[in-house]
Amino acid sequence: MIQDIRHKSLVTHDDVTALNFIRRSVAYVFRQYHKQGLRSHVMEVLNPDDFLKQTQGVLIDGVRCFPWAEPIKMLRIFRTKFDSLEEAFDEIRKLRIVETYLPEDSYAKSHEFFVDYIRDDTRDIILCGLQEYVDGEVLNPWDLIDENLVADLFSRMKVGSGRAPEMTTGQRIQRFQKKAKAFIDGAKKMILETRYVPDFAGVANLLVTAQGDIKLVDINNISKISFEPDIVLDDKGYPVCDKSIEAIWMLEKGLLDTPVDDTDPLYKRFLDPKRVQEVKYFEEKFHSDLALNSSNELKPQGGCS
Repeated sequence: MIQDIRHKSLVTHDDVTALNFIRRSVAYVFRQYHKQGLRSHVMEVLNPDDFLKQTQGVLIDGVRCFPWAEPIKMLRIFRTKFDSLEEAFDEIRKLRIVETYLPEDSYAKSHEFFVDYIRDDTRDIILCGLQEYVDGEVLNPWDLIDENLVADLFSRMKVGSGRAPEMTTGQRIQRFQKKAKAFIDGAKKMILETRYVPDFAGVANLLVTAQGDIKLVDINNISKISFEPDIVLDDKGYPVCDKSIEAIWMLEKGLLDTPVDDTDPLYKRFLDPKRVQEVKYFEEKFHSDLALNSSNELKPQGGCS
């Protein structure tokens, strides 16, 4: 029996090319991305020539080098099982909301598509996305964010060869702050007007590019938010809505020159000290349950001793 790819913890090139909706003669190499989401497998799509150079090396001035193969695209294979095509289309509608409210250069562009996933005698709808690859440094909302941190992120990135415009670090920071403000304003407007929020809380969901852009790369984890007293948990038990709003507040406090308005309706509701303590409880429980489940998966199942 063929194992459902959505249930696999590790996906290889052979797993992808064995899928019924992928051509056997595909001219690309698929490599699992180092950051995997709870809701999707993320695969790098590589040029085979670049992959060979990385694995076999190339001589440069008599020295064998192994240049890293940069992805052409990112392939997402969603783990979610949909009961109907309409339910699947709801996921696409949420993505369109993000594209409407966030600045065009502040999220990874993606082309979503549905396929018939066939294995043995089973047939399912599966959602995939072919997403823009974004090269950048992680902007972790939970770090101590200030101008020095942003300058350090820029210092780690490649410049030249068309990757970054000719600017001083100060000019790059100014450009980034302007982009960050537009991003934060768009995110807050989206939450208030649509009651939807992307996952801004994930450690590697936001990147800073060498061009000075802020980029949301996990664009498919979008949750319905509630302004009621009860704390909304996602299907994994994580308080993603509250933590995402807290992440926006952290970014605004650390990146922008203007003081944060604590009377803002979002912050006043979701950053109330009592509510923050309740959210902390659910967050700690989520991580505890996740660690326990991971530990159980590693334990041998059955057998004799």
